[in-house]
Amino acid sequence: MPAKNIVVIVGSLRRASFTRRVAEAMVRLAPGAFGFQFAEIGRLPLYNQDLDSPDQSPKAWVEFREFIRPFAGVLFATPEHNRSIPAALKNALDVGSRPYGQSAWAGKPAGIVSVTPGAMGGFGANHHLRQSLVFLNMPAMAQPEAYIGHAADLIADDFSVKVESTRTFLGQYMTAFETFVAKLA
Repeated sequence: MPAKNIVVIVGSLRRASFTRRVAEAMVRLAPGAFGFQFAEIGRLPLYNQDLDSPDQSPKAWVEFREFIRPFAGVLFATPEHNRSIPAALKNALDVGSRPYGQSAWAGKPAGIVSVTPGAMGGFGANHHLRQSLVFLNMPAMAQPEAYIGHAADLIADDFSVKVESTRTFLGQYMTAFETFVAKLA
């Protein structure tokens, strides 16, 4: 896989989730300097350090870590669950960061978009994720920030963005993110 690819991690497991729809729309709005590939996190067994050894690690953990390693950057799309990130997303961070000293995430530039059907746009989830990324040595793009509220009304079935101002913003975000990754990767 060429180094000019970005992995997209969607924190929502629901197939038709608003978060997945926004992430799909964003990928379609990207300028094209990078390729994008989605990583599925829903079938990762919960992280348990007792199982993390070369002869015991679940195959899904090993495959996920190896899948993440070659990407130049990571775009995280997360819903907000109880003012934080979903458990599946936190588990993916934990699985990818182990064994200690061998993190698949280390040094990868990251973008974060939080998505909610309500008005606040997932501010809590966005900032909780940023806290984890600091420890994981993942520089997170600071500006523009992406808090997408009222997501139920934004994305059409073909993943086009229905609201012009949102389409413009998401396109600008993806341009800035590709520039950010290019500088750091």
